Amino acid sequence: MNQIIKNNRSGESGIISGWMISTIGVIVLCLGLIGLSIWLYINYDDQKTNVDNKIDVAVTSAEKIQADKLEAKFTERDKQPNREFFGPEDYGLVTFDYPKTWSVYVNKDASKGGTFEAYLNPITVPPVSTIQQFAIRVLIEEKDYDKTIASYDALVKKGSLKASSVSFNGNSGTRLDGNFTKDIRGAAVLFKIRDKTLTIRTDAMTFIDNGDYGNLIATIKVNK
Repeated sequence: MNQIIKNNRSGESGIISGWMISTIGVIVLCLGLIGLSIWLYINYDDQKTNVDNKIDVAVTSAEKIQADKLEAKFTERDKQPNREFFGPEDYGLVTFDYPKTWSVYVNKDASKGGTFEAYLNPITVPPVSTIQQFAIRVLIEEKDYDKTIASYDALVKKGSLKASSVSFNGNSGTRLDGNFTKDIRGAAVLFKIRDKTLTIRTDAMTFIDNGDYGNLIATIKVNK
């Protein structure tokens, strides 16, 4: 009898031990699955956040590109139609088209001879000085064309300026590109007007890069 009771207790102990092991195993498995689920969710959330951020950046970038294109388009539209610049009649009656959003200031009108000097700039023309940058400088000097060109030889040989031949509306001349001074980097076209020299220069690369200078000098006309 005692032996039977002992055997029953041993069997019950074995059953309980197996049940506990199974239970613990299930608990560990569940915890593992829960941990895996949490890790997968966190990883998914991070990936989603990264993707959302990339999408936001891409959308913002695309919107900025579109806004810049529209702004450039409106800016160009605002410049139209162009106005026409007229120089003094006794100095070859130089004319060219310029954006209507620009202002013109004639510093020297050559009404009594001498040098004609005018400045053009978007919206307003700043005070005139040798170091001030302008969209356009118009200079008609009572100087020989060849001597005026020769005055740039040192800068051309140094490599600060590059000289090339140009022709607009039947007027042949010289174009200079590069550094005119430490403060002025741009381009200039020079033409011979009888015994005078016409110089039309931009003092900033901005007006070359956006096409304003090229559009302007393409319309230059001179009555020789």
